[in-house]
Amino acid sequence: MAEEKILTASELSEQEQIRRAKLAKYQDEGCDPFVITRFDRTHTSAQVIAKFDELEGQEVTIAGRMMSRRIMGKASFVHLLDGDGRIQAYVRRDDVGEDVYADFKTMDIGDIIGVVGVAFRTKTGEISIHASKLTLLSKSLHPLPEKFHGLTDTDTRYRQRYIDLIVNPESKDTFIKRSRIISTIRQYLDGQGFIEVETPMLVSNAGGAAARPFQTHFNALDEDVKLRISLELYLKRLIVGGLDKVYEIGRVFRNEGVDTRHNPEFTLMELYQAYTDYHGMMDLTENLYRHVAQTVLGTTTIVYNGVEMDLGKPFERITMVDAVRKYSGVDFNEIHTLEEARAIAKEKHVEFEERHGKGDILNLFFEAFVEEHLIQPTFVMDHPIEISPLTKKKPENPEYVERFEFFMNGWEMANAYSELNDPIDQRERFRAQEIQLAKGDEEANTTDEDFLYALELGMPPTGGIGFGIDRMVMLLTDSQAIRDVLLFPTMKSVK
Repeated sequence: MAEEKILTASELSEQEQIRRAKLAKYQDEGCDPFVITRFDRTHTSAQVIAKFDELEGQEVTIAGRMMSRRIMGKASFVHLLDGDGRIQAYVRRDDVGEDVYADFKTMDIGDIIGVVGVAFRTKTGEISIHASKLTLLSKSLHPLPEKFHGLTDTDTRYRQRYIDLIVNPESKDTFIKRSRIISTIRQYLDGQGFIEVETPMLVSNAGGAAARPFQTHFNALDEDVKLRISLELYLKRLIVGGLDKVYEIGRVFRNEGVDTRHNPEFTLMELYQAYTDYHGMMDLTENLYRHVAQTVLGTTTIVYNGVEMDLGKPFERITMVDAVRKYSGVDFNEIHTLEEARAIAKEKHVEFEERHGKGDILNLFFEAFVEEHLIQPTFVMDHPIEISPLTKKKPENPEYVERFEFFMNGWEMANAYSELNDPIDQRERFRAQEIQLAKGDEEANTTDEDFLYALELGMPPTGGIGFGIDRMVMLLTDSQAIRDVLLFPTMKSVK
């Protein structure tokens, strides 16, 4: 383990040296803030403001980070930031004592202090605390960044989220809403009879999605393992085991690029319900999204980047073939061979690879011509079998499967199936995936023998779905990038 670097006085900035000197003085005087182990607050800032009518004239105890201060001789005003917001304190020498007031004047922006005092309203109408006692609870040894009001430097915001949370109230609000969104999802599903479970993150076979996994080595077993890319195959094992309604919310890991909608580790929710199909998953998705928006935002109409989306109306349902015909003019019902599909792709300037089948080319058309138009909530149904290795075929048209993707704002928000429960068919699908893997498709699945054994024991008809939690939070908080809704997004290391 590398030794921690100890900064010398000459390597510290002038401000840092001054702050450490102040700390040393406090410690010499027996007032070391770092020996304080507890400070009992009676209220938060928001509670004082919300209950001011009953608290006016009453003594309260608050604590928070000093964000601003105006010293006016024998009296000062200071704004404190706590977990709920900001509140002003009025500090007067004659009330707190000369020594305490002298120390207070030497404190720095960023210091954390506790205040005991009476709730009152200033002449300008601002709810405040008239301090009678003041305690330094923690010394800030680093000054906050310059122009910290409204910090906009994205690299600092993402790498040092703690600074972002201190200085940008809207950022803190986003993450509070994120927590409420996930909590509301759990409450809704629990109320529908689902149970929450946990499945392995380290797996020998990373299946359930088209993605390249991260790989590592398990020293104790001398075995190479992967980080999961999906939650699917273990949750289906639980359906086989008789848990009829299960869900998991957890991190998955995909060895892919980083952009405004992708991060190598992200939060996925998958749920599986026995004795239903993808139509049941559509109903659940529509009801869940509507419920979360109403509960967290108080409305089913959301606005993202100036565009209004209505979750209150029935969501549109359209097949992939119909969507491609609508936006590209190409009807894949009239395309019967791979050669015809390749020819129309060349005509429409849709690039494809030699390994791509007719269904793959249909999906490429969908990505090229359709996705950007799917702004309002839309279920795109009935995907080609080539891109859906874990999904039941449509009985009346086995070239397609009972699958949908849920779109909003041109983004894929969820992916759902009538789950394939035929172990013989599933083995053939895995075999086809292995062929694609051999041809260079690094995102293809490999055969999972234990999962196949579970299917051979018998899995009931099942509907399943995977939700991208981060994208859902982005839409509901009007956040422009996935990094804005991840507390600690993946960043390139600073050398």
